[in-house]
Amino acid sequence: MSKLTLSTDQQTVLDQVMAWIDAPVGDYLTIGGYAGTGKTTLTAFIRQEIFNKSPLLKIAFCSYTGKAARNLEEKLRENKAIFSGDSVSTIHSLIYTAITNKQGNITGWKRRDFMDADLIIVDEASMVDPFVLNDLLSYEVPIVAVGDHGQLPPIGTNYSLMQSPHLTLTQIHRQEEDSPIIDLSILARTSGEIPVQKFGSGVIKISRNDPDSREILNEALESFNEETLIICGYNATRLRLNKELRGRKDRYGDVPEAGDRVVALKNNHYSGIHNGAVGTIAKILEEDKTGNWLLTKIDIDGQDKPYQGYIYKPQFNQKETIIGNLKDPDGHQGDLFDFGYALTVHKAQGSQADSVILFEERFPKSSDEEWRRWLYTAVTRAKQNLLIVG
Repeated sequence: MSKLTLSTDQQTVLDQVMAWIDAPVGDYLTIGGYAGTGKTTLTAFIRQEIFNKSPLLKIAFCSYTGKAARNLEEKLRENKAIFSGDSVSTIHSLIYTAITNKQGNITGWKRRDFMDADLIIVDEASMVDPFVLNDLLSYEVPIVAVGDHGQLPPIGTNYSLMQSPHLTLTQIHRQEEDSPIIDLSILARTSGEIPVQKFGSGVIKISRNDPDSREILNEALESFNEETLIICGYNATRLRLNKELRGRKDRYGDVPEAGDRVVALKNNHYSGIHNGAVGTIAKILEEDKTGNWLLTKIDIDGQDKPYQGYIYKPQFNQKETIIGNLKDPDGHQGDLFDFGYALTVHKAQGSQADSVILFEERFPKSSDEEWRRWLYTAVTRAKQNLLIVG
């Protein structure tokens, strides 16, 4: 292991996890921890302890998005916590295997018949919906799920695997004690109020009513790139920002082009797309004869293989997701995407970025608890820089 040390509650949870692994009670164990409490560090220590007791045990680590899975693997390797027989992947790749054509393009997915692991450890488990959980449980392999119980539930459902975790981490890890983003996350989840001021290098809240703030916001929008996440509350704001950011790149209208940032609006387990997946269009290959479907290649953030499939053109720049079982020209469930320069917080909850621009927007009917979860989820999307427009 690295020179990292465990906090008191990390050590307590580690001992309880190891006891559960020795004698599991139930199909899975959930560990909840707020931002900065060292969930990934704990995961590395859990793996090390398992190896010390049972060197031949194989662990399947997984996370909801490709970027999260890569981050997890990097941190596990830094802490020398990956051993022979272990795997790190997205949940989708763990459960499904790709079907490819002669050109090597993915044409679909099929569920794996067997899980070659003795234990599954799920990272970012607050994103796991009932459908995915049932598929994981079907392999009858013990599961340890680690996630942030302060976040919003998965998109499109009120169910949250992390709603009432069996074990919790509450103590901020000493490495995160001086992080202004962690400070703001605590304010968000405890009071729901963040004052207008500068909190540290690259972390600031400005007022949209202050004329001087427009220059700060304009500079931030001008520097938009793939490591920038722009998030808001209302779909109307999202549409306005998408149009503004596309306009800055001399892109206008409702038809997507190569180079556009896009976001998936619905889960499609057949094509391996999850609701909220963000990527960049690499190429528009063809338009079908109806003019409604575009065969598109999209580089999804954090995934090695690009998505290729038909996307529904009339969905772009629409305020709401089109409802219905749309069939693409191949007769499969069609995929719905929209421009993804700006996202609602619900769509962004599976993403993180070096820089985040957050438009603070509270829904009139939201309760104080819902607002705190919304704001906390939004703030914790940022890794380094955070600009809040209040």
